[in-house]
Amino acid sequence: MAKKFITELKRTHTCGELTLAEVGQDVVLMGWGMRRRDHGGLIFVDLRDRAGITQVVFNPQDAGGAHDEAHQIRSEYCLALKGLVRRRPAGQDNDKLVTGQIEVVVEHFEILGPSQTPPFMLEEWVEVNENVRLRYRYLDLRRPEMFQNLLLRHQAAQAARGHLNGQGFLEVETPFLTRSTPEGARDFLVPSRLSRGSFYALPQSPQLFKQLLMVGGVERYYQIARCFRDEDLRADRQPEFTQIDLEMSFVCEDDVMDLTEGLVAAIVEAAGQTMPRPVPRLTYAQAMERYGLDAPDVRFGLELIDVADLVGDAEFKLFKEAVAKGNMVKALNGKGMAGLSRKDLDDLTAFVGTYGAKGLAWVKIKEGLEWQSPIAKFFSAGHQQKINQRLGAAEGDILFFGADVPKVVRESLGRLRLELSRRFELTKGKPLTFCWVTHFPLLEYDPEAKRWVAMHHPFTSPSPEDLPLLASDPGKVRARAYDLVLNGSEIGGGSIRIHTQAMQQRLFEALGIGAEEAAEKFGFLLEALTFGAPPHGGLALGFDRLVAILAGQPSIREVIAFPKTQKGTCPLTGAPGKVDQVQLLELGLRVEKTS
Repeated sequence: MAKKFITELKRTHTCGELTLAEVGQDVVLMGWGMRRRDHGGLIFVDLRDRAGITQVVFNPQDAGGAHDEAHQIRSEYCLALKGLVRRRPAGQDNDKLVTGQIEVVVEHFEILGPSQTPPFMLEEWVEVNENVRLRYRYLDLRRPEMFQNLLLRHQAAQAARGHLNGQGFLEVETPFLTRSTPEGARDFLVPSRLSRGSFYALPQSPQLFKQLLMVGGVERYYQIARCFRDEDLRADRQPEFTQIDLEMSFVCEDDVMDLTEGLVAAIVEAAGQTMPRPVPRLTYAQAMERYGLDAPDVRFGLELIDVADLVGDAEFKLFKEAVAKGNMVKALNGKGMAGLSRKDLDDLTAFVGTYGAKGLAWVKIKEGLEWQSPIAKFFSAGHQQKINQRLGAAEGDILFFGADVPKVVRESLGRLRLELSRRFELTKGKPLTFCWVTHFPLLEYDPEAKRWVAMHHPFTSPSPEDLPLLASDPGKVRARAYDLVLNGSEIGGGSIRIHTQAMQQRLFEALGIGAEEAAEKFGFLLEALTFGAPPHGGLALGFDRLVAILAGQPSIREVIAFPKTQKGTCPLTGAPGKVDQVQLLELGLRVEKTS
């Protein structure tokens, strides 16, 4: 019977589609036994495949042989069965399932693959240690929640391809094995057997190749590209990740940004959500002044307000000295948050300390707008009134202050507003909220390296009106760059590129990259720019991060089939691992022992 069943019968339905319309039909189902319930005479099994769950019944009166054999079934056994669809008995419907009004009475079945006892239950609501999940990722992927994440990722990728194809883009693949170039993070290096002593680098992005495609006249390119960066990891970083990469010729910033909005809207729609358009825009300067960070979460208030002009003549030494040195004093109003305990405030003080703040001054607003704070005695009634007015203070609020160099004040208060939002659930139930951030600085000073470095990458075009400052005041030169931010996370960034050799060499000089180094590392690009390179620009969307947000997941590992841990390891395969000595000898390498 078993052999005939396998060779002659094919699956007729998935486990997620049977309804009352199929009552009375014979069906063949295949999937995994999710759970078995023995009710004395009847045995119930929830059969699961990627489409859903169907309850199947083994009844000794209907199929004695199958019922006797059903006692063998255990969790996650792979099964095939044939049976009759019938209406569930009155009062036994499950309105949480599409198949919740029917069940299948099994006539005969076969165990296609027995299973060991799984290391964790596969129901989607069960909490499991992540390392265990990654060690048995092939089991974790059977969980409905994980499958839905992969399905969403697939739908997002198809929506992206469909939209870009409709806009005249060509999908072009670029090399994985290329040469090492400075792009901000460490490269993964691949030794060459044929050129011993030389190394390929895995691409951090297809940046240079997509620019060469523009020189080649492709005009509109895209790729769902795999990228690699050897950097410290966190919830939204992986050593290998995916971006939707695109580039366009003969465009300006608005062209790229408008195209990107349409692309992201198509992806969001495929996820069953909506994207308000047009997306509002902030300059980098506005984002830093109001939110302290260049990827601002604009779903809630708590904006940073400058109060330096109000506190410079107060008796509070910390503020007075900061103003005298030309530093920054900013505050934010925690509306209705005055109930924070002293322990809460101590915790928040420690929190901002991790971002360089030497402390956290606070004021609770009591009845009559009276200040309650250790620093209240240093401020006159006039000072208090002016600060209350500027911050819109009301009874029950708490005011937080930061005073230091601008970088520390912005970073610490910017992170504080996010922490307060988390604690008070200020974004709960809020819709997807996008914004553009534009006009980034072209360069930033690296005090350790004691030189200017590119804020994005060294191929970003400077704003034409700022070019005279490139030699005299590089920090004030703005880039023709733009980032797309969703719910406080940067999901994409791009720029208008440099398209002439003279300008590219000029920027290399500002970065301290001499002619010889530029020729060695970027000679092929510099040469290409002498052959009628068109003006061009583009953008890369962080695909993993975008899908994670749309899926409501806190980590991109939840939307990647086989991710690495935060230490860059794969518990499933054991990567990275040691290799055979013969392989090393072929490459001309040896591994030094570490103490």
